[in-house]
Amino acid sequence: MDRNKIDAECAIGYKRAMSSDRVLIANRGEIALRIMDACRDLGVDYVAVYTAEDEDSLHARIPLSESGGKKAYRISSYRDPNEIFMVADQAGCTAIHPGYGFFSENFRFARRAALRSRPVTFIGPRWEVIRDLGSKINTKRLAKSLGIPVIPGSDAPIYSEIEAEALAKELFFIQREQGIQKPSILVKASAGGGGMGIEEVNQLDAFRRVYRRIQNYAKRQFGDEGVLIEQCLTDYQHLEVQLLCSSHGEVVHFGTRNCTIQSTGRQKRVEIAPGFDPAVCVYSFDAPAILESITAYSVRLARHAGYDSIGTWEWVVTRDGQPFLLEVNTRIQVENGISARIARISGKSGYPNLIREQIRLAFGEHMGFSQEDVSFEGTSIELRIVAEDTKRGFRPWCGTITRFDLPEDEFATVYSHVPRDRPYKIPTEYDPNLALAIIWGDDTNKAKDLARRFISETRIEGEGGITTNLDYLHDRIEDVLVF
Repeated sequence: MDRNKIDAECAIGYKRAMSSDRVLIANRGEIALRIMDACRDLGVDYVAVYTAEDEDSLHARIPLSESGGKKAYRISSYRDPNEIFMVADQAGCTAIHPGYGFFSENFRFARRAALRSRPVTFIGPRWEVIRDLGSKINTKRLAKSLGIPVIPGSDAPIYSEIEAEALAKELFFIQREQGIQKPSILVKASAGGGGMGIEEVNQLDAFRRVYRRIQNYAKRQFGDEGVLIEQCLTDYQHLEVQLLCSSHGEVVHFGTRNCTIQSTGRQKRVEIAPGFDPAVCVYSFDAPAILESITAYSVRLARHAGYDSIGTWEWVVTRDGQPFLLEVNTRIQVENGISARIARISGKSGYPNLIREQIRLAFGEHMGFSQEDVSFEGTSIELRIVAEDTKRGFRPWCGTITRFDLPEDEFATVYSHVPRDRPYKIPTEYDPNLALAIIWGDDTNKAKDLARRFISETRIEGEGGITTNLDYLHDRIEDVLVF
């Protein structure tokens, strides 16, 4: 499949003269490569950054080979805002794309980009939106005011250990009253995300110790020691709603996806779109109605908050069909590709590139289409291929890859920063993600069959043997969508 050709055919909206713009890609790995592709499609120049550990990554090698190496800058850390802005100034960049992770949900970074003496466009929501929706507690409070269901628990920042323990005690009592045999609660860093800063507590006696640990972690990692305490749901599916919004008040959703299969650290491993499929699973509730309701709730909150970029609304749906909003991810996500893959825009061939749309809208363009123009076709599955030992707590594998062959099939789109023409030493400084494979089929069963076929044809080898999660992915495909 010629991904670039399909993406180019699906260019949406009004073209803008962006030849004078230059985007600094402040990230690494596959997301950096996908941003590069999107910039090329739009005719926008870009600059990449890389660290010494990433010199062999394709996200560094490709721009280093272009324009005499002037499109790549070596930095000491992706987490140093001063270095990022220094490169932006030196390279004459007019915008910064943070990708996901790092500065993508840091409202202070986005605010600095907007308010500095030499402003640059932050390709993401306005900093005020990131600030307001980046806090789980604030999002929960706002959702409750709009009649959107949220998980029972705190809806204001908790900084007092005594207050926190009192709420924990109440939540344990409520669960016992409901007949829950093994009640538990979650203690979360309110400014966290991506499964970070969350611990489960099963006994009230252990609460204070966990609370202190999470509060210290939150202060250290996010600069905000606010903590969220809520009831822990144990029998649910994790769903997401993909939204795309513009600065002109336009809001369009790209359906739902199911991200229930995760590692022990709550990192997603297999995702599927759409979020439920009654054709292959039996549900005790009206699945299409639930998907419609969480989508409508998500759009309601986005409009109320004045959301103006791409974003994800995360939900859990219990076995009896009760939906609860978890949080809002104010950034592009790893799995946006499966939502795009099942989407069709009337009058356009192929499927949209949501990263390209995010960039285009960040430069002030109108959407160019409405919800009525969006339809959905088939099923898409994403496989996150990681060097890890799934039998030992998903422990990262460190070593050198000597063979990296992924099949090139028309039903699959692969994103990877791992080179195939030379050995590749996996940096120990970052998560050992190797590739994303997005598989599309006419229906769910077809997509599952093709995903298994893709895995069986993948060949990854390393010095002294390599440990990956390929077998785990193969085994878990059958579990998608199932309670």
